[in-house]
Amino acid sequence: MHNFDFVRPSTLAEATAAMQAEGAQALGGGQTLMPVMKQRLAAPDTLVSLAGIAEMIGVCEKDGALVIGGATTHAQVASDAASMYPALAALAGMIGDPAVRSRGTVGGSLANNDPAACYPAGALGSGATITTNTREISSDNFSTGMFDTALEEGEIITSVAFPIPEKASYQKFEQPASRFALVGVYVAKFADGVRVAVTGASEGGVFRWSAAEAALSGNFSAEAIEGLSPEASGMITDLHGSGAYRAHLIGILTKRAVAAAH
Repeated sequence: MHNFDFVRPSTLAEATAAMQAEGAQALGGGQTLMPVMKQRLAAPDTLVSLAGIAEMIGVCEKDGALVIGGATTHAQVASDAASMYPALAALAGMIGDPAVRSRGTVGGSLANNDPAACYPAGALGSGATITTNTREISSDNFSTGMFDTALEEGEIITSVAFPIPEKASYQKFEQPASRFALVGVYVAKFADGVRVAVTGASEGGVFRWSAAEAALSGNFSAEAIEGLSPEASGMITDLHGSGAYRAHLIGILTKRAVAAAH
């Protein structure tokens, strides 16, 4: 690992100022960034830690949405959101292991946008709004590809508002070594329709499965999507599974999510 400066601001204003420096990189829990730096795939000049910014930590319900601070750990979401948004709390509780959940953060996960991460599916499936130090971004416009987002240079995720649905469930088929999703499906039923978000499967990253959404919005039951599966083209093929296998898993996990949401 190369030499770098470390800054630990105590306020968002201080963090925003620190991020203006050339070569500055925001640091959430470091669960992705640290291994990447050790492999010399990233070499920031300055790490700006967000862990000590109190205004970016916490979970609360506001105007029908669960609002989570960007520096809130997965472990805190799993415990504090359980009574307000059980499906999202369950998602947080499935991430990695206790060590990862105690350090990894919501903002860090979304900003990294790993194609097999859980939170991108939870955000997109919920129709979340990502708030940064400069603006608000709809989850429908946030992911722009594998490991790529709409975030601009120096932008920090300060909080995320997840609208609370009538029913929801997240089902994940884990890659056992990494505990990332080989495929993960988040289903959320709202008064005006159903959202289905898929992670771990597509070469383009997290996506909404529109055919399943249309079927489930008319009939929210596993039977409504019987025999339905997305096209295998564009799905990830690697040593863990083919694109066709992942496409098949999407259908299976979506049915499981619908059944669990009931």
